[in-house]
Amino acid sequence: MKKGIKLELLFVFVLFFSLAINASGVNQKGSPNVLIIMADDCTHSDLPLYGGSNVQTPQIDKLASQGMTFNNAFVTMSMCVPCRAELYTGLQPVSSGVCWNHSIARPGTQSIVQYLSELDYRVGIAGKVHADPREVYPFEMVEGVERNCVSETAKYDIAGLKEFMERNNDQPFCLVTALVVPHIPWTVGDPSHFNPDDLKLPPYLADNKETRREFAKYLAEIEVLDKQVGETLGLLDELNIAENTIVIFTSEQGAQLPFCKWTNWNNGVHTGFIVRWPGKVKSGARSDALIQYNDVLPTLLDALGKKTEAEFDGSSFLPVLLGKKEKHREYAYFMHNNVPEGPAYPIRSLTDGTHHYIRNLSPESLYIERHLMARMPLNKYWPSWVFDASDDPEILDLVSRYQKRPAEELYNLVNDPNEMSNLSNQKEVSEIQKKLSNELDKWLKEQGDPGAEIDTYEELKNAKSGKHFKALKD
Repeated sequence: MKKGIKLELLFVFVLFFSLAINASGVNQKGSPNVLIIMADDCTHSDLPLYGGSNVQTPQIDKLASQGMTFNNAFVTMSMCVPCRAELYTGLQPVSSGVCWNHSIARPGTQSIVQYLSELDYRVGIAGKVHADPREVYPFEMVEGVERNCVSETAKYDIAGLKEFMERNNDQPFCLVTALVVPHIPWTVGDPSHFNPDDLKLPPYLADNKETRREFAKYLAEIEVLDKQVGETLGLLDELNIAENTIVIFTSEQGAQLPFCKWTNWNNGVHTGFIVRWPGKVKSGARSDALIQYNDVLPTLLDALGKKTEAEFDGSSFLPVLLGKKEKHREYAYFMHNNVPEGPAYPIRSLTDGTHHYIRNLSPESLYIERHLMARMPLNKYWPSWVFDASDDPEILDLVSRYQKRPAEELYNLVNDPNEMSNLSNQKEVSEIQKKLSNELDKWLKEQGDPGAEIDTYEELKNAKSGKHFKALKD
């Protein structure tokens, strides 16, 4: 064979091999891509993965079979803007300044965009953003997914996601795909897939026809969620980059139902959480390790080999993902400021994974959540609860528990995950309550959280203008 022909064949082979590598999604630096898929207001316990029995989610279940499912993952605040700020910054609400819904981060705060950009990642977001100001979250805006969480539709066009993933395939990407289902209004999907009379309602929901009808609509949106999760993951397979992509799925906070979103109760702050990382994370694994949203960014940076001097509130749980440790944090912490969703009603709490201690800082006040209780086109069940409470003692008890709360609550999450039996001030658990109360005090001090003082419209107004309250730790 002539030398020139040999060189041509060698060139063709090298070219083919190079194209094969690029087609496989292995960029030149070998860094894995990152895909974060977020649901919107999906109560974790409604997913079959966590015991839900009313709706099937084959795509989410399939993802879980390929990665690690966390049984004890939490958000610090069960409302959209604060929990997303926590995920993107690695900071708890007081540190980032996002202590209320629809508030902005403190000037100078860094987010996942800056940290991963330093590693030469393209960082984009498709769908719901709910993160301000722009200088803290300078995401590339990726089109194709509905951004308006209260839209009556749930637009999903995979073309925008595909274009973002394919562009510059020698450069790794991080893409947040923030879906808007099953956020209210529950108007997408097909509720006829569910017979309201056959649904198994959780014990914290009033059992009447209105609740069952609305719950069926909510479940129909979970079906849409599962389909969109599957299509997003299918794109990784189509582009042959699944093996080199870290996938995180989270269900976010609880649904817009009583005892879920806008509360510190377990079904509000508990989130579904799955991590898939082929070759690194064992398939079909489950972990009882306590993790929170503020642990996610430090974990990603650790996984990508990024060393930083940044002071996160969270810490890396990479050893748990890699099977080297079974535990992560000792406690998960929670807070709630009710402004601007209603009159002030500050709450603080924590869990050790077994018990959950809640402190209502204004127990003399009546809890009011204006969206859930007053926007009747979106929450048709609540008036029926109030109406039926007049002659149904069980529904009256639920309405009363939701609106009038004691100074302290204590629940055993193992025996009572729906937190229907308050153990507070019972002699058998007095030592547990005292210990958790002391730990909560330590956290408030460490965070510089003054408590009820910041749950005001004046403080929110200041925060929206970038003049956040001065944390005690400052």
